[in-house]
Amino acid sequence: MPGRRILCALCGGIAAYKIPDLVRRLRRAGHDVRCALSDEAARFAPPLVLQALSGRPVRQNLFDPGEESEIDHIGLADWADLVVLAPATANTLAKLTHGLADDLVSALLLATRAPVLAVPAMNVHMWEHPATQANVADLRERGVHFLGPESGELACGWEGLGRMAEPQAIAERVENLLGPRSLAAEVVLVTAGGTREPIDAVRVLANRSSGKLGFAVAAEAARRGAEVVLLSAPSALPTPLGVRRVDVETALEMRDAVRREFPRTSVVVMAAAVSDFRAKDPVPDKLRKRELTEEFQLSLVRNPDILAEICREKGRRVVVGFAAETEEIVERARHKLQEKGCDLVLANDVVRGDGGFESDHNAAIFVWPEGDVEELPLLPKSEVAVQLVDRIEKLLGARR
Repeated sequence: MPGRRILCALCGGIAAYKIPDLVRRLRRAGHDVRCALSDEAARFAPPLVLQALSGRPVRQNLFDPGEESEIDHIGLADWADLVVLAPATANTLAKLTHGLADDLVSALLLATRAPVLAVPAMNVHMWEHPATQANVADLRERGVHFLGPESGELACGWEGLGRMAEPQAIAERVENLLGPRSLAAEVVLVTAGGTREPIDAVRVLANRSSGKLGFAVAAEAARRGAEVVLLSAPSALPTPLGVRRVDVETALEMRDAVRREFPRTSVVVMAAAVSDFRAKDPVPDKLRKRELTEEFQLSLVRNPDILAEICREKGRRVVVGFAAETEEIVERARHKLQEKGCDLVLANDVVRGDGGFESDHNAAIFVWPEGDVEELPLLPKSEVAVQLVDRIEKLLGARR
C-alpha cells in the first residue's frame, strides 16, 4: 500500500510511552508520520524521541510562532489522511464529544476532516463510568473508530478494561482503515467454522472445519471498508480487526443469527461447515458408559438448510456458497450451486495433504452459474480470501 500521511495525537497518559514504537512501525510501513502532543503527553513520550523516529518536527503548542511559521495547526489537521489519538484519555474523549478545543490536540481533532482512530487508555473505573461510556457511544455514532481498551493489569494497580492496545495492533488497524474503500457501502455477513451439536452435556457431533478461510474473508472485506458481521462457530481464532463477531454453537443458533442479520446485508458468504443433522433428544447430563449398550443408537434429525433458505430470499444480494468435497469436486459444486441458487460456489478438496481442513493453504475452485470454472493454485487462505472478495466486487458491480 502506498505510504499515507498519519498524524499521531498523544494525550497525557502513561501509555504514551508506547507511541515511539508505533511511530517506528508506521515509518517502516512507508507512511509519513507527524506527532502532536499535549503538555501532559510530553512527560511520558519525549518530543525529541518522537522527532527522531518520525523525521519530522513535533508540535506541542497551539500558538507557537516558530511552529506556526512552518505549518499552522489547521494546516496540520488538513494534512492528515488519518489521525491516531493514542492514548485517548477520558478527558480528551470528553473534549471531542463536546467540541472543546483548548489545546493543540483537541483543536486538531475538531478541525480535521480525516478519519480518527481513538485508542483509549485509562483507569478501569474511568472507562466504565457512565459519562465516558456515553461519550464513546456518541463518538462512535459520529464515525470515530475505536480500538480497545484491553483488559489486564493497569498502571494504577487496578485490573480490568483500560489498557491501551499494543503498537502492533494499532499499526494493523491503521492499515485496515487506510486500505481500499471499495466495499465502504456494503454490509457483509460471513459465517465460519464448524458447528457443534450436543449429544449430552459432554459429547458433540462436530466436523473438522477450522474456520480459517471464513475469518480471512471477513478480514479482507473489512480491509476494503465493508461493515462486516462474522458469525463464528466455536473457534479460538482471533477476531479480525474492524469485524463484529457473533459466536454461535449449533446449526439452529447459526440459522437464528443469520436470519437476524440477513435483512441489512448486501453480501452473504456462507463459509461455515454447518452440521446436516443434530441429535433428536440430547441428554442434559453426561451419559455414563455403563448406561450404554454395545450397539448404542443415536437418533438424528435433519437441520435446516440455511443456504437454501437465504437464496430463496436473496433478491439483489450476492450470496456465496462453499463446497468441501472429497471427490468429484467440480460436479458436486455445480450441483450445489444449481440446487441452492447462489451466485458463486467456492469448492475445495478437503482430503488433499497440502490444503483443506486445518491447513493454512487452499487450492480453491470457483464454480459459476454459467458453467465457468476457475481453478486457483495452492495459495495461503488469506490470498484465497483476496481472490474471492475480488469476484464478489465484480458481482456487486454488475448489479449496480
